[in-house]
Formats: sequence, structure tokens, C-alpha cells
Amino acid sequence: MDSTESTENTRSTESATAAGPAGGRPGRGVTRRALLGTAGAGLVVGAGAGVAGAAALDRSPAGGPAPAGPALGAGRLPFHGEHQAGIVEPQQARVQLAAFDLAGGTGRDGLRALLQRWSRTAARLAVGEPADEFENQVALDAGPCSLTLTFGFGATLFDKAGLADQRPAALEPLPSFPADALDPARGDGDLFVQICADDALVAVHALRVLQRQAAGTAALRWQSAGFARTPGAATRQITGRNLMGQIDGTNNPKPAEDDFAAKVFCAAGGDQPAWLAGGSYLVFRRIRMLLDNWEALPLDRQERVIGRRKSDGAPLSAAPGSSEFTPADLAAQGPDGSLAIPADAHVRVAAPAANGGAAMLRRGFSYHDGLLADGSPDAGLLFLAFQADPRRGFTPVQRKLSRGDGLSRFLRHEASGLYAVPPGAPQGGYVGQTLLG
Repeated sequence: MDSTESTENTRSTESATAAGPAGGRPGRGVTRRALLGTAGAGLVVGAGAGVAGAAALDRSPAGGPAPAGPALGAGRLPFHGEHQAGIVEPQQARVQLAAFDLAGGTGRDGLRALLQRWSRTAARLAVGEPADEFENQVALDAGPCSLTLTFGFGATLFDKAGLADQRPAALEPLPSFPADALDPARGDGDLFVQICADDALVAVHALRVLQRQAAGTAALRWQSAGFARTPGAATRQITGRNLMGQIDGTNNPKPAEDDFAAKVFCAAGGDQPAWLAGGSYLVFRRIRMLLDNWEALPLDRQERVIGRRKSDGAPLSAAPGSSEFTPADLAAQGPDGSLAIPADAHVRVAAPAANGGAAMLRRGFSYHDGLLADGSPDAGLLFLAFQADPRRGFTPVQRKLSRGDGLSRFLRHEASGLYAVPPGAPQGGYVGQTLLG
């Protein structure tokens, strides 16, 4: 869960939103904000299988050749819909994560007003329009850059807002896992927001606006920034890599799979509250990688810890020329009769087949925040996993990983959070409307 099987949401035309042209972004036209910075530019519109209104800005001189792909800033993802944006969409290059705590006495009405304000802002920013209040012009000359804002509710929110009877049973605190070293000040919180974009300034701008709009109602508890590979940066089609150099996210569930929705989104019934139908649960973990120790290992040892070749991501059980998507043969043996994929290899311990079919949609980002006091890197993974029920997703898998995964020797879990992610907002509505009315 912590590495090769655990993060990047696959860039796929099977996404719930239509895939865009080269670069993997759904394109839905060019916004006014994008055009402000490209006066006189021509507009090129393409169409094809799985492409809906893919747009590109022509930045070439008059009469010159058109660029090979669309402008990165022109990608636009709708805020309104059945599910919140930022879950199934192709992963963006940058993320701002933050949690807020409600001020005393805010109550249900104050929470409703804040979520209405945030939802209006998120809808405007997602199409490249300025915020309707507290706009600071930081991203004025940028396009929407595939911006998404995803909101979640922590367990502590419900008592503070007078909604204790609506708190989901699955929002119970995560258990303690061996070797956890969690800092409460960098996890949990009443309200959570995931802000993703292909431009760091666009994401930071959105967070700053939300923070100012929340003044007096909710205060920032913690904040983390992360990054992934920029769309179009890779020289070939390949899943992204993490800071250990491993291809990361190969076995993520795909939206085209028959049981995808059942793994990721909540359905009414059982002990799931009706207001959360169409929503999800998000587990956040800040996982520091012990990179000095990891990089001291020879390549073959690194590959045995993971269970995959580092060059192409193929499992160690696969023949030369295989790819990262070649199924791992957990029974395969090497020439000496030992397991080709070691017993404590990450891919073996994390495999759904070894965990009762438990699966999550991982959407992690790397972080690098300088050096610690001992000179080691403060760097690793901002682990994000969406699932229909953490009691049958994250918790049993992490319990097994913490006890038998060889990769755990190179990781430290330093912050954690669990949030109920409401369904998407309808046109004219707001996130959390099914709960707050």
C-alpha cells in the first residue's frame, strides 16, 4: 500500500470524465482567464475517440506550425456532478492538502454557510473565473489548469455541528499500527480539502482564498504540499514514479472495471447513512521515506523489497520484455527454487488476493520539505486513498503491511486522517447539501 501498489491514479480514457488529447487532460474549452494571458492566440479544437471538445492554445508565430498538444493551463474539470471532482479524474501535477477546525459556536448553520461559500468559489475557480470574494489576483493570468477541490468531513465535525446522529459508523478512528509515529498536529481535523492542479500557483491561490473565506468560522489546522509528474513530461507512456524511484500505482482499480464503484463509492444501506450515498471515504497518511537507507541498498535488493524490476515495473516473476501490467505470479520460483517474488515483498503482501479482495483508489503525491535535524531528507509520500468503507479497505491491508511488508523498514507514518467525502454538488447546490439540507 505504501509504494508500488499504492498511489498514482492511472491516467486513463476510462475516467468518469472524458479524456483529453495528448497530455491526458479532459479539455472543455478555453476560459476567459486563460485568454487574458494569450491575446490574439488561435483556438484549435480536436475530437476523437473519448475526446470531448479538446482545446489547445496556438502559441506559435503567425503562419507557423501548430503546437503538438494543448496548452497545459486550458484543462478544465467540472466542479458539479454526481461525485466530487478530484477522485476519478487523471492525477494532476500539484496538490495542496489542508484541514480546518471549526470555531466554537459555529454550529450547523455556520457550517452550511461556509460550505455554500466554498462551493461557489470552487465552481468559479474550476472554470478559470476569479473568486467572488477575497480574490487576490495571484492566478489571474493562468487557466484553470485542471483544478479540482475535494472536501471531506472528519469525525469531530459532527459533534461540533450538532450532527452526532449523522456521523457514519465507518468514520471510527483508525487503529494504531505498529511503528506509527503520528503527530496529531499534522493530521485529523474537522474539515479537509484536497486541491489539485497542474500549476502550483493555481493550487496555492485556491487554498489562500478558502482560508480567507473561512476566517471566523474555521481555522487552518495543518497544510501539506505535494507533487507528481507533470503531464507530458514522460518520454513514454508509463505510470509515475515515487521518490524511491519505483513505478507507483500500477494495480490501481480502473473506472472501467465492473466493481470499481463498489470499491470506491458508498451506497445507501447497512450502516452507511443515506446522505453519504455517492460519496466516499478518504484516508490520508503522511509517510516519510528513509531515503538515505533506501538508496544505500543495491538495485537487486531494492527490487526484491518491492517485488518488481525498477527499470520497467514488471514483477520479478515475469520474463524479460514484460511490462508493469504483466500479472505477478506469486507461485513462481527462481532457478534455486526460492520464490521469485520474496515472501515479504511489497507486491505480495499488498496484493488484493492476499487481503480478501480489499482495494482502494490511491491518489498519492510526493513531498520534499528539506532536511531534518539529523540531516536526513524530510521527504516521502502524501498517501491518499478513496474507498467505500475503510474498515474493509485501508485498515485490514495496512494491518497486514505493518506486520509483514519488507518495505516498512524504510518508511515512517508520521500523520494520519480519515474523512467522509460527501457526494458531488448538483448545479446550483453545494457540497454537503445532502447532510445539511
